[in-house]
Amino acid sequence: MIEIYKSNPEESAIIKIDQPEKNCWINLTHPSGDEIGKIASELQIPADFLAAALDEEERPRLEYEDGVSLILIDIPRETESDMPYLYDTLPLGIIIKQDHIVTICLSESPIIRQFIDGRIKSFFTSKKTRFLFLILYHTAKQYLKYLRIIDRKSTEFEEVLKKSIRNEALLTLMNLQKSLVFFSTSLKSNEIVLEKIMKSSPIQFYEEDVELLDDVIIENKQAIEMANIYTTILTGTMDAFASIINNNMNAIIKILASITIILSIPTIVTSFFGMNVGLPLEQNPLAYVYIILFAAIICFFLGYILKKKDFL
Repeated sequence: MIEIYKSNPEESAIIKIDQPEKNCWINLTHPSGDEIGKIASELQIPADFLAAALDEEERPRLEYEDGVSLILIDIPRETESDMPYLYDTLPLGIIIKQDHIVTICLSESPIIRQFIDGRIKSFFTSKKTRFLFLILYHTAKQYLKYLRIIDRKSTEFEEVLKKSIRNEALLTLMNLQKSLVFFSTSLKSNEIVLEKIMKSSPIQFYEEDVELLDDVIIENKQAIEMANIYTTILTGTMDAFASIINNNMNAIIKILASITIILSIPTIVTSFFGMNVGLPLEQNPLAYVYIILFAAIICFFLGYILKKKDFL
């Protein structure tokens, strides 16, 4: 899908247009091969720049070729309900040319949607460098938002684990840990891109944008630290609860084994007196009562010993 937007200075908003114009923004969402070819041809953009963001395995990087800059970053997203983890990342390509800026992604992103819906202030399609920094800034903010959600969810499932020995909560914590690994890896890769932009990028940025870039770097570092802290906490929590579950299971098995031993006593006693040979008390009318009492006394005595040994 191709969407083309341009700032309307009179209304301080963006308007949708039909054809690329000077200082416009072209947003591509899961474009087809024909759409990629069309944009590459019309704007004179290397096709591999456009295709890079459509490969989920591409790593964040910065490239420059014939006056066209490619900034490839990883953005966070919520996965589908049938996925084994709650969050992962996917590439977002930002291509800057003298008269145009192009964003391209495999799926619609809430980060890009904020710009389309006009929720981002001080945003103009003509200020391409500032637009880039705003995307990077709100990407870092989105990571922080999801990290806080992960922290809340992990706390919720910790409470569930305290009351249950089921595996579902532990598996959910493991899936949250996977999400944190994705975030941590992508944030560190994004950090390298930010450092290149700051130090040796061919992208021209202005003095008023330096403060915004500093904010982007600070937010990204904060997200990295939060991801690392939550990963450490979650790993320790999972190890602790895995041990607790093991101990609970061992205690249950120990109790069941003790009960099995105690219940075997009546079976042994009654089996002995059930043999087809002469036995004591066989002529006594109260033989059944004596046998039951004898078995009960042995069971009680054995139970007392097991209790003293902390098996019950």
